[in-house]
Amino acid sequence: MIVDRLRREFKVEVNQGQPQVEYKEAITAEADHREVYKKQSGGRGKFADIAFTIGPADEGIQGLQFKSVKGGNVPREFVPSVEKGFKEAMRNGPLAGYEMDSMKVTLRDGSFHAVDSDALSFELAAKMGYKASAKSAKAKIMEPLMKLEVLTPEANMGDIVGDLNRRRGQVNDMSDRAGSKVVKAIVPLSEMFGYVTALRTMSSGRATSTMEFSHYAETPSNISEEVIAKSKG
Repeated sequence: MIVDRLRREFKVEVNQGQPQVEYKEAITAEADHREVYKKQSGGRGKFADIAFTIGPADEGIQGLQFKSVKGGNVPREFVPSVEKGFKEAMRNGPLAGYEMDSMKVTLRDGSFHAVDSDALSFELAAKMGYKASAKSAKAKIMEPLMKLEVLTPEANMGDIVGDLNRRRGQVNDMSDRAGSKVVKAIVPLSEMFGYVTALRTMSSGRATSTMEFSHYAETPSNISEEVIAKSKG
């Protein structure tokens, strides 16, 4: 209806597409890695060498949690470039290109070349190291889970609960309210497109629902594989 009004009343052409789920990626284990970036193309080359530990950020911390160990062999002037490289790399997760909310990196050591090393070389080494170490750090696809509340006549409750189970939902409470039954559940957003229409059909229009974001959680392996495959076209 909205698309029709945009075209008819406002003369705005609309490209319609399938709704998109905002997946994220997360690192779930610690991994040690060494990345050497070396490039020689006539004249001055490029060189950077970093040894680091990558893993999940401490609880409650968002973004990049970065630490450089004192006494390492990476010159102090290049350390901010390493941090910048990891921070920028987090915008594109290593599995399917989805953003990574948080991550912890400890720069432990490395080496440099007096002529060939520069800030950009260390930044690129960090970006390459991020992608290379993600598998060892058990990168995972995370999906948004929604809090769902359904108000329904008792006669339709069995069908509604069965439908939520098929949508990978977890029913966590059932109660009474004003002569109706209330079903509360946590359901993946990816399973909820078209739910209002389905609910209306199941209850002959007598049930209603409300939904809000709850949290992100690890996606089951079969769903992750689909998301990764889709991202690679």
